[in-house]
Parts: sequence; C-alpha cells; structure tokens
Amino acid sequence: MEQEMQASSAALQPIAWPRVLGVTALLLGILFGLGAYTFNYAEGTSYFSNDPGSCVNCHVMRTQFDGWNRSSHKAVATCNDCHTPHDFVGKWAVKGINGWNHSLAFTTGNFPEPIRIKQFNAQIAQANCVECHQTLVSQIHSSEPAQDRSCVVCHGNVGHGD
Repeated sequence: MEQEMQASSAALQPIAWPRVLGVTALLLGILFGLGAYTFNYAEGTSYFSNDPGSCVNCHVMRTQFDGWNRSSHKAVATCNDCHTPHDFVGKWAVKGINGWNHSLAFTTGNFPEPIRIKQFNAQIAQANCVECHQTLVSQIHSSEPAQDRSCVVCHGNVGHGD
C-alpha cells in the first residue's frame, strides 16, 4: 500500500515551470529567428510594395516581367493592378494567400515550369480587365450578354507581351 502511495505521489510531482518556460522560450526563439531569417532572405518586405521588380525575386517570373516591360500595359498598370482586387481588404487578402502559396511552392519546388495562372487568380485578372476596360467591354458584349468570355481567349498575353 505504501508503495502505491509513493508511486502516485511521484506521478503528482510538481512541474518544473522554469524549465518548461525556458524550453518554450528557446523553441519560440528558434522559430521566430528562422522565420525572420527566411523573410529577410526572400526579400519579404518587397512584397508589400507595388513595385513590379518584387515579382522577379523568384527566377520563374523573369519571362513574365520582361514581357510586361515590353507590353502596352507597362505605362498604365503594375502587377497588382491586374493580379489583385482593387479594394484594400481584397488586395491584402489575395497578396497573403498568394504569398503563402508561392512561398510553399518555391520552397518545396512543387510548381510547373513554365508557371501558369490558376483559376482563382485568373478570375481576379478577368474582373480587373473588365473593370479597367468597362466602356469597351460593354460595347463588345452588349449584343450578346450571355456570351461573355474570358478576355484572355482573344488577348492571351496582352499584359505580358511576347
């Protein structure tokens, strides 16, 4: 009976809180340090800007950037103008979603080359085409409103040139 009481009291020993807190602080410090290093190495602050140069931090975007530099859109639109919603919350939400997806894809190397726009981002680009070219689009599609097609069906590389 006495052995059982000693065994149960040993199981109820107080937790060494200073040690637990020290290990927790160490692990959080390592996690924060690695995150800060990675963010700095990936030039993370550049993605908060509207500078198209930040889009070429990853080598896979060089062709799109060079095409944009030769396109008619260079004078009137940056990457964010076409590839993020125009409202404040939508823009930053999409930048966050895409930032996470891009960092994961480029870290793991799990992305197609050449890269291709996904449906989510294609819908955003389509909405921005229609918004910026609203007058022209309404004239083209006014006769057949149910026949709306994606702008890139006819204007495949308009923002990125060839």
